[in-house]
Amino acid sequence: MANTQIENIFPGGERICATEEDTRQAAHDLAACLSRDAILSLEGPMGGGKTCFVKGLAEALGCDPREVSSPTFTLIHEYHGGRLPLVHMDLYRIETQPELAPLGFDDYLASDGIVAIEWGDKFAEELPARTLRLVFSVENEGRRLQIRS
Repeated sequence: MANTQIENIFPGGERICATEEDTRQAAHDLAACLSRDAILSLEGPMGGGKTCFVKGLAEALGCDPREVSSPTFTLIHEYHGGRLPLVHMDLYRIETQPELAPLGFDDYLASDGIVAIEWGDKFAEELPARTLRLVFSVENEGRRLQIRS
């Protein structure tokens, strides 16, 4: 993904999303320039918009966004049927690095689709260098999304 594409989507490295629709639109915009091996680390507090963002991502990829839910208890959801497969992980309940292997974590990271990992910052050292970090925060004006590579 070219830096100019990111700059157009996230001017100055961030984007304010006043509504859930704005958050989904940010995901749509980013999805248009993601390659088939993209890994996104979605970081920020509960209620910060991470799952809402993944719904927009799924929709942009041609998957049914109604199927997207927080994978907090099942940990991993896979969505197929779009232009690229989408893997949605949630590491909130994972406490230690050895717990990642039984999930097939490394296999998913090497998969031929887009991987969106909520709470990816908990295991940042396990993520490839190409991982795109999206940091969500809740502000008075809505949600702030900051992008870091």
